[in-house]
Amino acid sequence: MRGVDIVVDLGAEIGTKRWWRGMGTLGAMLGVAATIALNPAPLVQPVQPELAPTQLAALETVSIAPLAQTPQGIAFHQPTSRVTALAEPPERPRIEVTARLRDVDSFNGALRRAGVSAADVANVSLLVAGHTDVKSLKPGATIDLVLGRRSDKSQPRPLESLAFRAAFDLRLEVNRSQAGDLIVTRDEIAVDDSPLVVAGDVGGSLYQSARAFGLPSRVVASYIKALSPKVNFQRDVSSRDSFQMVVEHRRAETGETETGNLIYAKLGGKRDVELLRWVHNGRTKFFLADGSSAVEGMIKSPVAGARFSSGFGTRFHPILKRARMHAGVDFAARSGTPVMSTAPGTVIFAGRNGGYGNQVQVRHASGIVTTYSHLSRIASRSGQRVGAGDVIGNVGSTGLSTGPHLHYEVHVAGRPVNPRSAKLPIQEQLEGQELARFKAELQRMRQMKPIAVSHDA
Repeated sequence: MRGVDIVVDLGAEIGTKRWWRGMGTLGAMLGVAATIALNPAPLVQPVQPELAPTQLAALETVSIAPLAQTPQGIAFHQPTSRVTALAEPPERPRIEVTARLRDVDSFNGALRRAGVSAADVANVSLLVAGHTDVKSLKPGATIDLVLGRRSDKSQPRPLESLAFRAAFDLRLEVNRSQAGDLIVTRDEIAVDDSPLVVAGDVGGSLYQSARAFGLPSRVVASYIKALSPKVNFQRDVSSRDSFQMVVEHRRAETGETETGNLIYAKLGGKRDVELLRWVHNGRTKFFLADGSSAVEGMIKSPVAGARFSSGFGTRFHPILKRARMHAGVDFAARSGTPVMSTAPGTVIFAGRNGGYGNQVQVRHASGIVTTYSHLSRIASRSGQRVGAGDVIGNVGSTGLSTGPHLHYEVHVAGRPVNPRSAKLPIQEQLEGQELARFKAELQRMRQMKPIAVSHDA
């Protein structure tokens, strides 16, 4: 075949003999390809053996089918000579359960709900009572339980072990010994009690700037409330002012954190104010750097929402029918309305006092004494410490009274004064050794280093 040109370029020499020969060769090749495509050779396929009827039935029980089809059920096979049929399915030898306290729940109730027997609940409660008060557990607290094997299904499972976080620094475990007794074990958790110190610029919003450090909203609200008697936050605070807070804070070695109450508050700028929380005469309050209480003045009315019915001075007495000095002011209100102490102090008298009827007398700082008369009920006792706003009795009409009202008097250095016009700065002042301890603690707060300082506007 030497000299025969099989490959022909059909794009050249169109119409010549050589071109027509190439066209014929192409047509022949296409015809052979079409013949092969339309008549394929059969593929060799192995023959599957037919399944027996029992095999088909067993296959249906494990086959996958739409749920709309009727289920075939599960095939049960008869035991062989080596298999013994059980009367009932066996139980798990032990069960791990997590009990969770609900919003309205008790420690014992959570255990009973988890399947712990009444006897085990009683034993556990007795054991843990010597280490913690389970009533202090908050809703959502979890209790990890392990219940063991029981002799029969009519009996509850015995408690094998129990563990829960009893306090921020304590984890309690209860385990059953080989002798069958429950034994409690304490797991002390190391806690760092270093206070959290935060300092920054007020910027556009004191609240948002403080919250940016991760402080709870209640702490920021406490800071604003503590400073409010001395600072007008709408007028006296600018974006360039600075703030500092020292807050109770605990960090457990297990990673949990807990933020407590505000200890120290400072505002620097147009108004420089420092406050330190201090316990004085059994009551916790904020004091200024000089040892004086942050809260000044007295509550204007000892009865909330009462109507002012009679003023201070000489007047005609409606019962005695003659002019007489009215050494106080009257507030008309419905009988039983609560009566509040207008300032912090100590109750020096609580009882019946002639024409004043049921009366309570309170001694305050700076030689001031307030009296509350004609009470229907006395809700305080002599020697009791009371704070501003504490209820000490209820409005009544005992003694020389024509109707339910409160007769309120204020005495300064033993002489009555007009409560509505006299300047009565009731402000507690730390003195002596207590003042020295206060200033030492204040200096310690000042030296604490903040975790960060923000300069964002």
